[in-house]
Amino acid sequence: MSASKNYRWRIAGFYFFYYAFVGMFSPYWSLYLKSIHFDAIEISVLMSIQPVMRMVATNVWGWLADHTGKRLLVVQVAASLSALFYLGMFVATGFWAVFLVMALMNFFWSASMPLVEATTLTYLGKNTAHYGRIRSWGSIGFIVSVVGLGYAFDYVAIAWLLWAGLVCEVGILIFARQIPKTEVLAHHTDHQPIKQIVLQPRVLALFGASFLMAVAHGPYYTFYSIYLVEHGYAKSVVGALWALGVICEIGVFFLMPALVRRFGFPRILLASFAAAVLRFLLIGWAVDWMVLVLFAQMLHAMTFGSFHAASLGMVHEFFQGRHQSRGQALFGSLTYGAGGMLGGLASGPIWKNWGASALYSFSAAAALLGLVLMWWKLRHMARGQAAAA
Repeated sequence: MSASKNYRWRIAGFYFFYYAFVGMFSPYWSLYLKSIHFDAIEISVLMSIQPVMRMVATNVWGWLADHTGKRLLVVQVAASLSALFYLGMFVATGFWAVFLVMALMNFFWSASMPLVEATTLTYLGKNTAHYGRIRSWGSIGFIVSVVGLGYAFDYVAIAWLLWAGLVCEVGILIFARQIPKTEVLAHHTDHQPIKQIVLQPRVLALFGASFLMAVAHGPYYTFYSIYLVEHGYAKSVVGALWALGVICEIGVFFLMPALVRRFGFPRILLASFAAAVLRFLLIGWAVDWMVLVLFAQMLHAMTFGSFHAASLGMVHEFFQGRHQSRGQALFGSLTYGAGGMLGGLASGPIWKNWGASALYSFSAAAALLGLVLMWWKLRHMARGQAAAA
């Protein structure tokens, strides 16, 4: 029992620093890029590097992990090289220099999480509904990072962001060497090519809808902080708003075991997409109404928290045995990777030519399409789970 508890803390430590890095990057990196005089198009391109690498790199690393059977070694090598290339940000200032450093750093940084997700879910075994309680430490890391930096940047230059990122990279590297080794159990689908699993209608529907959810969030991660600052919000308030969303996300993570028992993964996903439509409309059209801005951030509990836990749970059900790492990698690359890239790249031109209201209406439309796809293809799964309950 003590060893199991120890292992959970080791995994939790990795999540903490990994998402502390996200808390440094997502709200503030665009502000840093703006501070070194990049324009909206250049910022949207640079902010899209991370999802591009999630799309490309995760498949490479997932294949390598499953092919060699050395999942944790791949995580450790990737964490080491990510930290090494991150150091280049301290000397890169021109667009192409920053582009190169971010591409190299994110190629290795993106490798770790799908493999750690597979490790965590394997470690939990039949208790995958409890995934959120370990993952919540990532949300705590995000909050510490986003709130602390938000207040700090009211007093110090945004350039100090680079040092915060380095601390996170070192933490990721330390805990990458502490994650416990897990045994991948044999499964009857091991002999099947992974393509045969991916092409199942329910899997395609999940991947397609999740891709659209990531597209919807692209403008949020690219321009939300700039949007708030331009409407008169202090950076400390911006940080607090990001943190509010993640605090609500933590609450949902702890409730997930009960929610899964009551509703099942498909119904939770349907509710998450509906919440995303409302949330992005509020962001786009009610930015001057603080109460509605707060409510929109509280909906992050559903648009990311319940969505992320439920979608990963379904991926773990679909991809078993030797396909676990590649299944998580494919999901990450085709959804957060390709979807985040499209949403991020579309953000710059829409923001520049039509403004923020149009941009976040685009997000709401993408989430609505995801909702329609989920309802069309996965509603029968929800009924089946409800009948079995």
